[in-house]
Amino acid sequence: MKTYTRYSEDFKEQALAKVFSRGNDQTIQSIADDLNLNFQTLKTWMKKAKLNNPLDRPSKSKRPQDWRPEERLAALQQTYGLVGEELNAWCREHGVFAHHLEQWKADFCRHDCASVNREEARSLQSLKADNQRLERELHRKDKALAEAAALLVLQKKFQALLGGEVE
Repeated sequence: MKTYTRYSEDFKEQALAKVFSRGNDQTIQSIADDLNLNFQTLKTWMKKAKLNNPLDRPSKSKRPQDWRPEERLAALQQTYGLVGEELNAWCREHGVFAHHLEQWKADFCRHDCASVNREEARSLQSLKADNQRLERELHRKDKALAEAAALLVLQKKFQALLGGEVE
């Protein structure tokens, strides 16, 4: 004879939250096994939850890897300065772990530094191009000045040779 186990509503809600927020590597069967539940029981709960309140169900987009960059930045701003239990409470409330926040912070720093490095490289490249242009212009002007000086010297020598007869 089969015995039926009555599960509390809290247990059902926690099980459904775990199923709906699972990662790609977890199956419903593995979650049912972890909770010591029958697979079909969990599937039935999922169907009922979907029919009764489809909007209350946590969406899969709230998995840590599915957060958009804007949401990640907002999360980092909200958790800045939180430590210990306050940080853990915020993480539980939003479905992430503290190590996710650390990874997001490192990602933002790496991207920020990379963009700064790209900007510096572009700036350096434009400065090098300006420097080369100015050096070419300076070299051209040096040649023109040397030519003008040589012409003046030649003019003075010519006048000195003729002894002023050309005037």
